[in-house]
Amino acid sequence: MFTGLIETTGTLLAVTPTAGATRITIASPTLTARLNTGDSIAVNGVCLTALSIEPNAFPPRFSADLAAETIARTTLSQLRPDTIVNLELPTPAGSPLGGHVVQGHVDGTATLISLTPITPNVPDTDWRLHIQLPDALTRYVVPQGSITIEGISLTVASIQGNDVEVAIIPHTYAATSLHTLAPGAPLNIEVDVLGKYAERRHSPEKFTLTEQYLIANGY
Repeated sequence: MFTGLIETTGTLLAVTPTAGATRITIASPTLTARLNTGDSIAVNGVCLTALSIEPNAFPPRFSADLAAETIARTTLSQLRPDTIVNLELPTPAGSPLGGHVVQGHVDGTATLISLTPITPNVPDTDWRLHIQLPDALTRYVVPQGSITIEGISLTVASIQGNDVEVAIIPHTYAATSLHTLAPGAPLNIEVDVLGKYAERRHSPEKFTLTEQYLIANGY
């Protein structure tokens, strides 16, 4: 489990299609030495398995394989070398949850409409992030609720239809990949899993008429 608090950023070195899966390789001088083969790591909000860890390479790097589902549901296979990516290791059991419960299971992608400074030409200004969500995800997003964008735990400031706005503090803007993004960029989105469980809990179960049901009820 993750919390959406980005530990550091890395740099994408390569996206390599192979016979079995697509492999990405990421440079991360900060986190590579802490990884063991098979460890989980969130890359732009996608939970992946660390492979081919090379702490003594220059720069230190690790790789991960992208399953077909990951390629279809996220942006990772579309990234180009030198792209900055957000990285987070799982939260140990018993640690404080600084963000919210993030699984690393991306629900879909949104489109970046704009990222605008609240006070232009001021270094430490807040920012306003404006994205457009897919129709299927809007029902899980509420004002002041949690949403994960590119692996970052954020709070929804407003939502009107498919348009969602989020307030970004200066630290988040500077310490994550957000400052590298341009309008039109696709973004990985994970909605609050608690909303999905609540929806399923209150949805009426579908009834299927079966032979076993008829026999049990005397027909």
